[in-house]
Amino acid sequence: MTILLSTLNARYAHASMGLRYLYANMGELQSQTHLQEFVIGAKTTDLLERLLSWQRADEKLIIGFGVYIWNVEETTRLVALIKRVAPEVIIVLGGPEVSYETQEQAIVGLADYVITGWGDISFAALCQQILNGPKPLMKIHAGVQAKLDELQLPYDYYTDKDIQTRTLYVEASRGCPFKCEFCLSALDKTAWPFDIDRFLAEMEKLHARGARLFKFVDRTFNLNIKTSLKIMQFFLDKLEANPDDPVFAHFEVVPDHLPDALKAGIQKFPDGSLQFEIGIQSFNPEVQSRISRKQDNAKAAENIQWLCQHSKAHLHVDLIAGLPGETVASFASGFNQLYALGPHEIQFGILKRLRGTPIIRHTEDFGMRFDPYPPYTILANKDVPFAEMQKLVRFARYWDLVANSGRFSHTLPVILGDAPFENFMALSDWIYAKTDATHKIALDRLANLVTQWLCQERGMPQQEVLTMIGKDYAGDAKHKQSPEILRAENLADKSAQKSAATTLVAENKARPKRQSRHLHN
Repeated sequence: MTILLSTLNARYAHASMGLRYLYANMGELQSQTHLQEFVIGAKTTDLLERLLSWQRADEKLIIGFGVYIWNVEETTRLVALIKRVAPEVIIVLGGPEVSYETQEQAIVGLADYVITGWGDISFAALCQQILNGPKPLMKIHAGVQAKLDELQLPYDYYTDKDIQTRTLYVEASRGCPFKCEFCLSALDKTAWPFDIDRFLAEMEKLHARGARLFKFVDRTFNLNIKTSLKIMQFFLDKLEANPDDPVFAHFEVVPDHLPDALKAGIQKFPDGSLQFEIGIQSFNPEVQSRISRKQDNAKAAENIQWLCQHSKAHLHVDLIAGLPGETVASFASGFNQLYALGPHEIQFGILKRLRGTPIIRHTEDFGMRFDPYPPYTILANKDVPFAEMQKLVRFARYWDLVANSGRFSHTLPVILGDAPFENFMALSDWIYAKTDATHKIALDRLANLVTQWLCQERGMPQQEVLTMIGKDYAGDAKHKQSPEILRAENLADKSAQKSAATTLVAENKARPKRQSRHLHN
């Protein structure tokens, strides 16, 4: 028997930790098991060919697919082709997308077996039954939640190439004690920690092999402060021992729980070494209560402001539009409040109805209408009609291009003025009216559009705008405004641009590219 563990990652830079957990826990079947990762967007028949190349005559081939919201449609097509060309291949599905509402999913109908929930040890057990009997009679199998101390950890199975070219996903805990209804973690009873010494020993091995970018997938990194401090000290020790070979760590933190001991540790991290993802989601207390989100808004705001002013951590702070009872006006108020705190990026998300999440209980009372196709984005609710929701969707897209990209650091404050949400919405509406597009807008064209808007709609002098945007372009000589907008010579002396580019490369050598843009002013 040959067993393949496969998934379609969202990007090549993502290495599937889930597949490596399965591989680590295959036991005596591990020698027959292989990893086969792909990236979404590939030609389905090419993937089919690569998978079936593992098939041998008179031998069973089992393919286990990790199914997620971003790959379910492409994985469904792939499974359909496998069953059309080689129906004898045994297909086992797992992952969050097929763990709930299984009966109504086309991919489940195509597959032979599905493991819902935790699959770490259940997949190997199912393969043993398929190989040795008794043959499983049921299609749907509830995954067994193993004790974390009994799990084999996956980190040895990140290859040298993974370490050199990809972000490594790691976890010091699983689960979440909070019950936010838009999140699958709302179904967890609590958070379960891995043994910290065992975990750090694995991190030590990864670092010794050359790993420098670590992304923690823990939902609540700063719940247990003693554990958080131990993990942070691990990275601080590496930074102190090798300042010219820095590490980078990404954590998701609870915004209203930042005691002094944790603040003291955070302050020790230099530029470009620490990133926090902070979920605010909404500043509206009624909405928070409705979706079972417990958050001290005043404390959360105080902590975000402290991080901005007293640490060098790079902050991504999340807001979600479309929550039940959140009007455009209340969302705008929360957006403006958050922007005033000064985070490096505001991640503007649109509510999605993840399968299994309790948010569905508000569907009728709040007229919530979701796209039936992945990623199940909300289309409208009783407070935000479809047309207004589409404006928010476009705002989110343009915000990513203009604000979160870090490419308009000098221009953005002028665009936003004293009413960030309202002013950026005006720009967003104007760009869409001009282009009828939200994607495939080149940077040159985007800069031209921003320039036109500031000149035509705001009445700013053209030379003042060109000079300001020129500062944003400094060090990037390949980007120039169109002749129709420029009506002038180069924005800056080419030698100055070259010098600025050289300096920027040197400063940001070890930083993730996107973060570097925000740290360069």
